[in-house]
Amino acid sequence: MRESWANPADGPAGPSAGPAAGSDLHLDLGGPGGLRACLMRALRDAVRTGRLAPGTRLPSSRSLAADLGVARNTVADAYAELVAEGWLTARQGSGTRVAPRAEPAAPTDPSGARPAAQRRSPRPSAPARTPPRVLHDLRSGRPDVSAFPRAAWLTSARRALTAAPSAALGYDDPRGRPELRRALAGYLSRARGVRADPERIVVCAGFVRGLALLGEVLGTTVAVESYGLWIHRDLLARAGARTVPLPVDGRGADVSALYGAGARAALLTPAHQYPTGVPLHHDRRTAVVDWARATGAVVLEDDYDGEFRYDRRPVGVLQDLDPERVVYLGTTSKSLVPGLRLGWMVVPEALLGPVLAVRRETAETCGVLDQLTLADFLDSGAYDRHVRAMRLRYRRRRDQLVAALAEHAPAVRVTGIAAGLHAVLELPPGAEEPVLEAARRAGVALEGLARFRHPAAAPAPGPGRDALVVGYGTPPEHGFSPAVEALCAVLRGALGRPVRG
Repeated sequence: MRESWANPADGPAGPSAGPAAGSDLHLDLGGPGGLRACLMRALRDAVRTGRLAPGTRLPSSRSLAADLGVARNTVADAYAELVAEGWLTARQGSGTRVAPRAEPAAPTDPSGARPAAQRRSPRPSAPARTPPRVLHDLRSGRPDVSAFPRAAWLTSARRALTAAPSAALGYDDPRGRPELRRALAGYLSRARGVRADPERIVVCAGFVRGLALLGEVLGTTVAVESYGLWIHRDLLARAGARTVPLPVDGRGADVSALYGAGARAALLTPAHQYPTGVPLHHDRRTAVVDWARATGAVVLEDDYDGEFRYDRRPVGVLQDLDPERVVYLGTTSKSLVPGLRLGWMVVPEALLGPVLAVRRETAETCGVLDQLTLADFLDSGAYDRHVRAMRLRYRRRRDQLVAALAEHAPAVRVTGIAAGLHAVLELPPGAEEPVLEAARRAGVALEGLARFRHPAAAPAPGPGRDALVVGYGTPPEHGFSPAVEALCAVLRGALGRPVRG
């Protein structure tokens, strides 16, 4: 068997040259036939299996011949025949490339006729149904990613990389870089009231990875709010934990139900219940910590949008009431962008060892350069400046949304708007599905409140009524006003034009 890895193509290559086959193009020249037949078969297989994607530029005949140790004419003849069959294309100045179409032209028999199977006309297939195009994205849980502070982040990245010792680029501490843990401890203490020791902070790849890690460590029944992200419930289930729903009302999660739930942990969003938008009442905050102390349980506090408060004083974190019974979890997914995949946990002493043991077993860490950059971003004050600017932007958007709904859809009650990046639009009974269908037809991406309900939770008075969860943080700045106009048009069309008294 003869094998080779092709060299890059000769000649100029730049941004306009397109992808070129590099040194990882593996060709197996074994099998029956001469070298030309074997080469053609290897190239066909590479195209057919997708290793050579449409448009990929192949090495020049000279380069490939030198690499294979064959005559240049052997490669040139193989290329020419594959061009004739439709597998490849050749153009002056562009080189030889994989043909852009999905299927090559069928080879002909010696008489020049196509095989009978190829001469038959294919049966027409029914046109595929395509979902309506999304013109305006108003789904919740997303920031305006176009506002990411690229220049400031790049400045921090350069500074962090220049200052980083070589040892920082090796295998990382399972807790994360000490520079980031120190910066986070200072910021969380100052901005959110977290009692954070850098030694007990664990950096993870976003909130979901932290939750999955805790689910694996706890491996028990976890009480969750009856309205929340289905992704979190699925993560806990995959980690071996069973979830039971806690009712949610106008005072947040009803934590009195914990005593009969058989749970050893509770996942809550105390500062801004997701998605209903209500904070956990003071009495219930105290009660859930008392439950954890009395039963030896642990509370998982999801502070997903703690920086964004508009019409009220910031709500303090639950973790401050008992750092040994509450795991605090935060993330950059709302304050910066989800694509950074950076989050953190402040872990009680009793859980720190088991959490780090799992991290060591899986060798799971976050990118060191991103950690160092975020540390500099926090220490330099750039993070605070960005959050302040975004808080003003999101507040203006919220006010614009509320004003537009008051004018064009006065029958819709807007709630959950004192904080965060989304609002809840309460609809008349039975209106949720018709409004969502009208939004789909109009290209407006929306979510109904029912989507967030735990499968085992029955609809209840209050938050159980029909409603929309509208993310006003999602669209880019230039697209927000058109998105609000489209939403109002959907509501007018689906609910009718109400008469105001």
